Amino acid sequence: ELGKASFKYAWVLDNLKAERERGITNDIALWKFESPKYYFTVIDAPGHRDFIKNMITGTSQADVAILVIDSSVGGFEAGISKDGQTREHALLAFTLGVKQMIVAMNKMDDVSVKYGEARYKEIKQEVSSYLKKVGYKPMKIPFVPISGWMGDNMIDKSANMPWYKGP
Repeated sequence: ELGKASFKYAWVLDNLKAERERGITNDIALWKFESPKYYFTVIDAPGHRDFIKNMITGTSQADVAILVIDSSVGGFEAGISKDGQTREHALLAFTLGVKQMIVAMNKMDDVSVKYGEARYKEIKQEVSSYLKKVGYKPMKIPFVPISGWMGDNMIDKSANMPWYKGP
């Protein structure tokens, strides 16, 4: 099967051949599961600006958004810039009625970040400021430092970030 090694698990919900070849999600994908108390439907929506209409379709059905941020030096700055996808997705989520959000600060394992608490705080402060302008209440938003590639804070608490005391 096709897939991009650098995206490890990111392409798992990508069903179209074109998605797997390019390494980006083109269309929404649904994954359902349940806990003893709740039914869940995960909606994987495109992050690439070429597929923003599909992102809107997926987000409009959501109760909670997980805003995945590239924490690497350069990656974060591009996303949070005036025309960046981080800003656009946060604004669209709020506009579409998604009032609950979790911020997943990805790529904490990157060589430019090295699981650093200072980078976490810097990003959290800047994103919180923007989310407040959009209409969110940043004090109610969990900011979780993760590495999707290494699995840090994905299921179990990471030994690489002992400074993180969150959920």
